[in-house]
Amino acid sequence: MTAHARQPGRTPDGRYIVVDGRRWRATDPEIPEDAAARLRVHLMAARRAVGAARRAGDPEAERAARDRVGTAKTALGERGTPWWEQTDAERRARWSRGLAELDRAADGGWGVSSK
Repeated sequence: MTAHARQPGRTPDGRYIVVDGRRWRATDPEIPEDAAARLRVHLMAARRAVGAARRAGDPEAERAARDRVGTAKTALGERGTPWWEQTDAERRARWSRGLAELDRAADGGWGVSSK
């Protein structure tokens, strides 16, 4: 199977991906690939942290990990104001701000709300 064959379907306007018949907001296509890749690394690390916190029965760690997931998804344009309704400057600010916050978190500085 090729990488292209594994890509989910998209709506004609490109704003959503379709997985098992359900629409999910697509990642902002204007995010530079290096930044998008870093955001995806943060997202997956945060998702793993949610699972670890749940297994450990640590609601505080789970909340912090879920906040990181939310920050990553918002930075990617998958949550919050739809990326197609934002100006180029707003889009750039959104992913730059989210990436900076997640980088700080990775350095042990998490604790600031993602809201």
